[in-house]
Amino acid sequence: MRIIPAIDIIDGKCVRLSKGDYNTKKVYNENPLEVAKSFEDYGIQYLHLVDLDGAKSKHIVNHKVLETIARETSLKIDFGGGLKSQSDIEVAFNSGANQITIGSIAVQNPQFCYDLINQYGNEKIILGADCENKNIKTSGWLEDSENDVIDFILQYKNRGIKNVICTDISKDGMLKGPSLDLYKEILDKTSIELTASGGISVMEDIDQMKEIGCSATIIGKAIYEGKITLKQLQNFIENA
Repeated sequence: MRIIPAIDIIDGKCVRLSKGDYNTKKVYNENPLEVAKSFEDYGIQYLHLVDLDGAKSKHIVNHKVLETIARETSLKIDFGGGLKSQSDIEVAFNSGANQITIGSIAVQNPQFCYDLINQYGNEKIILGADCENKNIKTSGWLEDSENDVIDFILQYKNRGIKNVICTDISKDGMLKGPSLDLYKEILDKTSIELTASGGISVMEDIDQMKEIGCSATIIGKAIYEGKITLKQLQNFIENA
């Protein structure tokens, strides 16, 4: 199982939110590159980079941060937030993203996203299925949709999507454990390659994610608050 630390960006700084609420913003480092390099120093190979300004404004904003991290590290970066147009997606890939995550646009313009999967291939496009009470939310989690998370994933699996990132918004940033029942249900009903995110607070949470069959897990606030150390993650990776 891949370990993927998260860096969320507002105003070019590394921040975390609770339950996606922008009013709970806490700045952890003004230099995201410094954070990314610290991950790399401990043998981590992947990074989940989210442009929260982009998610809110509905177009890519912090691509320069992506560009800098991609240039200065060897991390494999999946990038999301505000990717609404072909030009946004080209900017993301040209700035060094290995993969991009489609979330809001996958709800609002499915045909555009089907075309992206055909154009770039299913190794490059990840479906972002972020939900609250199993209902997909969009636009930086500020807007509800009518989409059930299982139906949404199956819709895109039928169009070739292979990788899904799912965050239970009610758990995100709360450090109270992940939604194991939700992730089990997704795995049972879709057999997708699932990256699970939200609520991880201790190494046992990561072990449980692995046990139920997640392909990867994204870890954010637990790292920044010192609940899980980079050394612990390094040991997990080396022993995997």
